[in-house]
Amino acid sequence: MNLLTGTFEKRLRKSISFAWQIFREKTGAKLLPINKEASMQLHYTYILQQVIPLICFHEDENVKFELETGVRVNDNYRVIDLVLKGKNSHGLYHNVAVEMKCYRQKTSSGGQREASDIFMKDVYGDLHLLEEYCNYGEFDRGVSLVMNDFIRHVHPKQKSGKCWDYDISHGTKVGDIHLETPIGGKKIDIRLEKSYEFNWVQCGQFWFLEIEGH
Repeated sequence: MNLLTGTFEKRLRKSISFAWQIFREKTGAKLLPINKEASMQLHYTYILQQVIPLICFHEDENVKFELETGVRVNDNYRVIDLVLKGKNSHGLYHNVAVEMKCYRQKTSSGGQREASDIFMKDVYGDLHLLEEYCNYGEFDRGVSLVMNDFIRHVHPKQKSGKCWDYDISHGTKVGDIHLETPIGGKKIDIRLEKSYEFNWVQCGQFWFLEIEGH
């Protein structure tokens, strides 16, 4: 991955992927203690903040970071995990919304994690939200970053149960779908217009996913 080439917008997008590669290698090597989504957000954002200055080649190019940013979409209030507000040398803005998910077998308090079906549904839910941000908000693109340590999510021996309507296993391809299968006794209404492919990368005991619709 060459961070030096392309427009400011392309360099900004590549920096997100590059920082994610660094994050997953360090986490897989147990150099970063990630036990829940909050620590994932903080460590990843710190790495990204070190990378971004390397891709700005004009004094007017800059990127601002916002964690847990509230936005209003279709009269609904949403909170985005990470927002990057980029401005190129021509004064044009390029905003990226990033949603993150961390799901571990043990909770931060040491208990055993349950309800993995909610996690699978939430991965799709984030993709739905990112599409909404781009369709109705002030965002040019949306990226989802996911990590977990459940091999059965990534390489299942079998796919039984309604949770697999929200298939996140390696190699899965989806697009233009409407998901309504109830999870946790709650009504679900998730629509995806774009196409997605789930390609997980293993580092240490974790699997990492970076996914964006096309």
